[in-house]
Formats: sequence, C-alpha cells, structure tokens
Amino acid sequence: MELVNKYFPGLTQTQREQYDALAELYPEWNAKINVISRRDIDNLEPNHVLHSLAIARFWGELAPGTRVLDLGTGGGFPGIPLAIMYPQAHFHLIDRVAKKLRVAEDIARRIGLQNVTIQHGDAGECHERYDYVVSRAVMPLADLVRISARNVGRAGAKNRYAPGIVCLKGGDLAEEIAAVRRPVTDYDLAELLPEPAFDTKKLIYVPVKA
Repeated sequence: MELVNKYFPGLTQTQREQYDALAELYPEWNAKINVISRRDIDNLEPNHVLHSLAIARFWGELAPGTRVLDLGTGGGFPGIPLAIMYPQAHFHLIDRVAKKLRVAEDIARRIGLQNVTIQHGDAGECHERYDYVVSRAVMPLADLVRISARNVGRAGAKNRYAPGIVCLKGGDLAEEIAAVRRPVTDYDLAELLPEPAFDTKKLIYVPVKA
C-alpha cells in the first residue's frame, strides 16, 4: 500500500505484507458482505486503511500492554489497521452486526494478527476497561462519550496521551463538541495526513479521568 508506506516508512516486512493483504481480502469479502460501500471499495487504502491510521499519527508510539477498544468496528476499522501498526498493544473489536464481525475475525486470522479479540454485542455488554476507546463516526460525539467513558481506565501503560476516547469524524462538529461535558480537542486530519481526501475530516480526543 503506497500511501501507508509513505506515511509510515518504518514498517517491518511483516507489517507491509499484512497491509498489502488487506487490499485483497476486503474486496474479496465485500463481494459477499457489504462492509464497505461498493462505490468506495476501490478507495480502500485512502478512505479506510489510511483514515484509520490517522489515529496512529496522533498517538505516535504506544507502550507495550496498551489496551484499545474499537467500538462499532464493523468489518474491522479502525481496529485492524491499528492492530497491525501496534503488535505490542491489544485491540478488542466490538459490533452489534455479527456478519460484519465475521469479516473482521476472518481477516485478522488470515493475516496472522495475535493481538485482536472480537465481541458480538453493544457497548453495554463490554465491561472491561481500556486505555483508549476508538471509533469511526459510529454515533454523535456526546452519545459516544456517555456510552464509552466507563470503559476507559488506566490499564498500566504509560503513553503520550492520557486514557480517553479517540474518534474520527467529518463535517462541522461545533454543535457535537459543544454538547460534550468534558474537555474536547479536535485536530484537522489534513494536518496529520496531508491528503485531499481528509480536507474536511477531524480527529477528536476526549481525555477521561479514571
């Protein structure tokens, strides 16, 4: 994947092979189960893989043992691209749609990810605590914070950013941010990944005190 290699030049050979495999496996699955818009599958790398990895550009390094919950993962975004990037961290992927989780589970298995677990259910059925909760536009920001803040707690890893919620969204988010009763920091995605596709996209970080 050229864009992934461009922005993350320090990848290992294994990571490069795993990212390259996504370019074959997602279209293969998408022909059976529509986990990505059929009009968008040709843009898998910029719109889904690289978009997910904007969170990695924000985080930088993650300490070994960092735990991440991917809430509303669908077919595995952003969890699977992030799990490839951070083999030293653990990623728990949860979604209410079982058929989409089958895609994520199969792809994680076929590319050899050892740091991914899968759960079928909603946020209320996940009772563990994580260093971070991540998501891609699964619900309004205030709802996301309300639902997932209880899943954030210090798991012992010391990272650049305090435990919290990191999500990817687009459009005018002023009203959504104003509705959150916690400090919110928003970043223009084009500053993290200067690609035209991200001109109107944002990364949102909400720290949560354990």
